[in-house]
Amino acid sequence: MQFEVWAPQAGRVTLRCDDVTRALERDPERPGWWRGEAEAREGSRYGFALDDGPVLPDPRSRRQPDGPDGLSAVVDHDRYAWRARWAGRPLPGAVLYELHVGTYTREGTLDAAAERLGHLAELGVTHVQLMPLCPFPGTHGWGYEGVSLWAVHEPYGGPEALKRFVDRAHELGLGVVLDVVHNHFGPSGNYLPVFGPYLTDTHHTPWGAAVNLDAPGSDEVRAFLVGSALAWLRDYRIDGLRLDAVHALVDTRARHFLEELSAAVDALAAEVDRPLFLVAESDLNDPRLITSRAGGGLGLHAQWNDDFHHALHTTLTGESQGYYADFARAGLGGLAKTLGGGWFHDGTYSSFRERHHGRPLDRNRVAAHRLLGYSQTHDQIGNRAQGDRLSAQLSPGLLACAATLTLTAPFTPMLFMGEEWAAGTPWQFFTDHTDPELADAVRRGRRREFAAHGWKEEDVPDPQDPATRDRSCLDWSEPEREPHARVLAWYRSLIALRREQPDLTDPDLADTKVAYDEQRRWIAFRRGDVLVAVNLAPEPAELSLGVPRARLLAAWEPVETPGADGVLRLPGESGVVLSQG
Repeated sequence: MQFEVWAPQAGRVTLRCDDVTRALERDPERPGWWRGEAEAREGSRYGFALDDGPVLPDPRSRRQPDGPDGLSAVVDHDRYAWRARWAGRPLPGAVLYELHVGTYTREGTLDAAAERLGHLAELGVTHVQLMPLCPFPGTHGWGYEGVSLWAVHEPYGGPEALKRFVDRAHELGLGVVLDVVHNHFGPSGNYLPVFGPYLTDTHHTPWGAAVNLDAPGSDEVRAFLVGSALAWLRDYRIDGLRLDAVHALVDTRARHFLEELSAAVDALAAEVDRPLFLVAESDLNDPRLITSRAGGGLGLHAQWNDDFHHALHTTLTGESQGYYADFARAGLGGLAKTLGGGWFHDGTYSSFRERHHGRPLDRNRVAAHRLLGYSQTHDQIGNRAQGDRLSAQLSPGLLACAATLTLTAPFTPMLFMGEEWAAGTPWQFFTDHTDPELADAVRRGRRREFAAHGWKEEDVPDPQDPATRDRSCLDWSEPEREPHARVLAWYRSLIALRREQPDLTDPDLADTKVAYDEQRRWIAFRRGDVLVAVNLAPEPAELSLGVPRARLLAAWEPVETPGADGVLRLPGESGVVLSQG
């Protein structure tokens, strides 16, 4: 078997494979690369030693059976016999479901999660978006401190378990999206800097030195990241990737890394003849991110829309701290602006940033599905002091309003696991660092962060306490009882409507017409022949919609359709979907 590794600064590289050690030779055609052959089989343990140093795992390791600090293991991807015949599912018309493997079930494994995929197929979502799966120290964590970007966290089940999960999802008609982290490497178990200039002091990020995308040696670092992304899509038949915090990817080269990545993914999609897509997390509000490469953009297929979340969250909760301040001041007008224009900050002044922020979307050029809309995400729940969901402070009626707005808005909707039944469990920040100093630093940092906002130290969950993770696991008995069952039924109805009504997946963002009444707390919008209205006030409201004799498609509370006067009488804390067709 051929082994190879990029170690440009090493004077000598040796391979240790199944207790046999042999020297590698420089690759005459690729500067900095070393190569050699050795007998190996599926599961053979191996690693590389640089200049007679310790044996380290392969930077491109496909498996880490003993965690990030252990030896790598050979994986033969051709051994797995795929069951599902899968042509893929594109992003337009999709409904995504964000899922954390470690807390979706109490067992916290990919196989256990696969057993619950039938629930998602019945719910009607189209894609499961898995939070990061790369190996990290310990057993439980969010996954954003991963290393070995080509491998699967062993406590989740390793490579074979991921293939079984994807296979089962595809059998049920569900696509799979994977969250990947290119903007930093984990602080523990990360040996990449020993092998080469994977990091650079030219730029700095919230996590320290930046990933090297534009300094000397960056060609190979970029190839490493692109290769990892393509491996998930090719070897595991993943359908799309969510790119974490791309605003932290500092790249001054003429061809941005994201443009290079999007071109590579589009080329692979043509090769395998199925749709593949990239969804970015970005707070830049820059349309160039989701503008085609031919149109001068970076060519990503979609991005998260935090502005919609913030506008919706402040409307529902009244919270106004931090980055919510501008949205709270704007009230329903802010939510109306995002529904009709995509972003709230489109060149406006951001008081949180103390500067102007964003750039307008061209609603006639940018398809609505390129923005993801959501009322809850792992970030927006887990980064609260106690990881409380909307269900901890809102009535079932207001939760139904949130679902109505999210699932009928112009954007590609995304749910966070358990949201669909108003889960009563929190989703808290938890870690399992094996380094005591790092564990203590994370614990103290978390408490210090929230102490600045008035929280008592004892009220902030200890990330390292196993009970913090345990509290965050979904309770699968909840969907069978009220009020959870009613909320779940409402989500199913709305998702079914989105599938049945073409106007709800119309990509024309400019076609959305919005009306609202700040004082009486209602907002309504129209998409083609479909009209959506929610009443956020506790008392009933009369909406003069000018739509006589509309047909009722769905209603949270019993409601009569508008009569000849075109007036809709909507109960308090409820939503309705009507059709003129």
